[in-house]
Amino acid sequence: MKRWAIVLCLLIASGTLHAKTDAWQPSVGHTQMPIWPGTPPDAQPMPGPESMTVSARLLAGKPATAVTNVTRPTITVYTPKGKNTGAAVVVFPGGGFQILAIDLEGTEACDWLNSKGITCVLLKYRVPSKPYLWRCDCRPHNLELSVPSLEDAQRALRLVRFHAAQWHIDPHKVGVLGFSAGGYLVAETSTNFKRNLYSPVDAADKESSRPDFAVAVYPGHLVHDDGTFNANLPVSRQTPPTFLVQAEDDTTDGVNQSLAYYVALKNADVPVEMHLYAHGGHAFGLRPTALPITAWPQLVDTWLRTIGIVGS
Repeated sequence: MKRWAIVLCLLIASGTLHAKTDAWQPSVGHTQMPIWPGTPPDAQPMPGPESMTVSARLLAGKPATAVTNVTRPTITVYTPKGKNTGAAVVVFPGGGFQILAIDLEGTEACDWLNSKGITCVLLKYRVPSKPYLWRCDCRPHNLELSVPSLEDAQRALRLVRFHAAQWHIDPHKVGVLGFSAGGYLVAETSTNFKRNLYSPVDAADKESSRPDFAVAVYPGHLVHDDGTFNANLPVSRQTPPTFLVQAEDDTTDGVNQSLAYYVALKNADVPVEMHLYAHGGHAFGLRPTALPITAWPQLVDTWLRTIGIVGS
């Protein structure tokens, strides 16, 4: 399997960077909420303060913004303005666990979800954060997990359920959507929800971290270099219904990533739907282009209705 590639590298390969600024802030009317009351578990030093960089190269006519050196993970809640279906989705931007593609694979996903009456909870998880070994229950499980990022993801899901009444969310309709590295977080949260990576810090940690449904877009890290499925993802019948989107010409993570996950889900009798397109590459997000793959959000909308998450 190929090593993680930074999403923004694809966008700036033939351009230059500009507009490096301070920490990312959401648009007016939205507030970031720290997910940990104190220092996050397994905190790691960063090479510098949180910063935001905008690429000079355009994707579908727009630049892309990268956030890095995140030590203070947050969630930002985007509530639909009109109809509210009660469903909620925690969004994991990609970026190779080095950066977060915060608009291309974050806020733009929230805009789309809100348009469908779905609450979006954007997770700004800790990066850079390369996966490292983690041992559990004193048994020699040498599991390579994105531990700090997965801790943040589990905590975010629990917070959504804890605040469900306040945020007008059905706690039984809380899903996840992730891109690239964020797609791996989708698989991790979908399969490792019985593993508590951190000690409870408050009442929110009594809530479940299992997603009710999952959408992974061009995910990676699902297959080892030798072609075998990542055993750190214990797919079971309890893994939530999953939707996969992939392009055959994705040279960053490769089509075998999604194919292997599809087979693992199918073998475990997990409801799974996969859409494989000939062209699209990697890191296309939700921005419309002439390629058919950019219509994938419409297919997700239909799927959510099919599995009963949103009404007709």
